[in-house]
Amino acid sequence: MNVNELRTNRAKAWEAAKNFLDSHRNENGMLSAEDTKTYEEMEAKIVNLGKEIERQERMDAMEREMAMPVNTPITTKPENTKMDEKKGRASDAYKKAFWGAIRSKYGTASNVLSEGVDSEGGYLVPDEFERTLVQALEGENTLRSRLHVITTSSGTHKIPVVASKGEASWIDENGAYPEDDDTFSQVSIDAHKLGTIIKVSEELLNDSAFDLESYFSAEFARRIGAKEEEAFITGNGSSKPTGILESAEVGVTAASATAITADEIIDLFYSLKAPYRKNAVWVVNDSTIKAIRKLKDGNGQYIWQPALKDGDFDTLLGRPVLTSAYMPEIGAKAKPVMFGDLSFYWVGDRQGVTFKRLNERYADMGQVGFLTSKRLDGKLTLPEAIKVLQMK
Repeated sequence: MNVNELRTNRAKAWEAAKNFLDSHRNENGMLSAEDTKTYEEMEAKIVNLGKEIERQERMDAMEREMAMPVNTPITTKPENTKMDEKKGRASDAYKKAFWGAIRSKYGTASNVLSEGVDSEGGYLVPDEFERTLVQALEGENTLRSRLHVITTSSGTHKIPVVASKGEASWIDENGAYPEDDDTFSQVSIDAHKLGTIIKVSEELLNDSAFDLESYFSAEFARRIGAKEEEAFITGNGSSKPTGILESAEVGVTAASATAITADEIIDLFYSLKAPYRKNAVWVVNDSTIKAIRKLKDGNGQYIWQPALKDGDFDTLLGRPVLTSAYMPEIGAKAKPVMFGDLSFYWVGDRQGVTFKRLNERYADMGQVGFLTSKRLDGKLTLPEAIKVLQMK
């Protein structure tokens, strides 16, 4: 008996059971003991038919599967499907040789590392580790994740900037079109060297359980990230990036050298053009935050709004507030408050972070030093995109 016949019999049995119930209930809607036994037998038959249907369906499915061909005939020309292996600093061989060279002064003998030797004799870190370092820098640097970061290979990177924009004009009938074109300028991103020496004991280097990669990533991020952020804010452009405070426009000059008012914060907010305000953030240090949190508007309401949940930013006039220890404190001629769209500050990361092992320099202390360096530059491409409040 096939599945369809079983389903037909189950449907008939169900109809018969329903009719039996309808015709054998007494005036109270109950079945006698004998009728109850009969109905239970009818119900058991329906259940058994259902189980048999499921069993038959499983058998049919297995029959179909067993009847399928065990392979698929080749109907097209075979192709070489071997995947390309990673090359250069992205290869597993380079990664293995690099960390071997870091842990042992004899590991540098590998020819694989010749692909990553820099001009000063150090080794460029593997690609995967470099991405880890960059991500770690974003965690240590308050501003970096909001800046416009590009990766450059070599030489000076020139950024075209619209210095002024042309405008449309009303023209009389048969009148001439006035000439009013955009004017352009350039901002050049160079490469300034930023480096540090990380010292590790010989015992740790020889300990295979020591996570050397994570340690380097965290320590490099802590040191380099702090110096980067300082330069992005206050750098003078001499052997370092040009900081935002060097180029940003003054939106408001405070009436006092020692205090900021709520009105001055509001004036700074509206000194920034509306298109920049939608992505703008405030940048201040902790001592300035303490002063601003006490400010109230004309209705006696604090203009500072705390974050509603963990992970959110506190806000000032609806825009997020970032803190940086490198923003100046309130004082004469200082610029303690920054407000603007930080994506107009461009950072050029020169590709390749370099590690160089120093075998003898700290040998008398039982340590091995590692010269670690990277090259980068940063400039504000459009000064009007960020405004600052300057004290009197």
